[in-house]
Amino acid sequence: MTIPAFRAAALALIVLAPMPALAQDKLLNVSYDIGREVFEALNPAFAEHWQETTGRTVTIDMSHGGSSRQARAVLEGLAADVVTFNQETDVDVLVEGGLVAEGWRDALPNGASPFYSLPAFLVRAGNPLNIEDWDDLAREDVAPVFPNPKTSGNGRYTYLAAYAYALETNGGDHAAAQEFVKTIMSSVPVFDTGGRAATQTFAEREIGDVLVTFEAETAQIAEEYAAQGLEQVTPTVSLFAAFPVAVVTENAERNGTAEVATAYLEWLYSPEAQRIIAEHHYRVSDEAVAAEFSESQPEVRLVTVDEVFGGWDAVRTEHLADGAILDQVFLNQ
Repeated sequence: MTIPAFRAAALALIVLAPMPALAQDKLLNVSYDIGREVFEALNPAFAEHWQETTGRTVTIDMSHGGSSRQARAVLEGLAADVVTFNQETDVDVLVEGGLVAEGWRDALPNGASPFYSLPAFLVRAGNPLNIEDWDDLAREDVAPVFPNPKTSGNGRYTYLAAYAYALETNGGDHAAAQEFVKTIMSSVPVFDTGGRAATQTFAEREIGDVLVTFEAETAQIAEEYAAQGLEQVTPTVSLFAAFPVAVVTENAERNGTAEVATAYLEWLYSPEAQRIIAEHHYRVSDEAVAAEFSESQPEVRLVTVDEVFGGWDAVRTEHLADGAILDQVFLNQ
């Protein structure tokens, strides 16, 4: 074979040889029910960031459902690398199950909550029943819609926010607060298991007079169902709702995803991610980004679980445990 022919053959072999595949990472993010849209926007942006910084590609699979049901699914074997929930107690359940590190709140800023929201209202066009605050939900002529607090972190925040409002307006009388939330819950036409199902009940099946859900969801629903003229209503006081995130250490170490899982959650605090989150109507911790969206997020006085209830451990024991206050309210409607 002549030298030119040899070179041509060698070049052909080089061209025909398979190119080395890009290193590929994969994550499963198990998340709350109404987080679909925000993570559909976040995930491609993180994938681009990850490839630019590491030269590796990443695929992020999602699982959505009621936050507490999702926590149970992870305990039962759903192989989440990270969880992005809407209630701290659901992460704590995974700590108790040995899947998440005990110090998860200290692993990231703001108690490992990169964004937050609050329970707010969505009413029919023109607000025909003049629903403005929590006490309107207890009126005989009002049918509120929100998900089951036993299965949904969204519903649980609604329950706790209404309870907190009642305590504030009745001078701290817990018996009266329980009667108040019992009255509200007795008027709920159907208790869906998660926030998205409750949205469909209200907006698609047109059941109920007011949907109570996270403020971010009320804005998204108003946009999606613009033809209905649904209107957002912010109550005078509401409950600070953190959206905690954590690496599921047990799974991530077994799957070899601990590095990308950690980077994914850390990236949620970046200005790029915070802006995407704010565009989906959540409130963010980045002050500069928050200032950009201040006109679309009205001021509201927020109370916290620590201030009103003495922390999540107390809530779990006094309100959420089997036979505790929430069960008593449900059973005695």
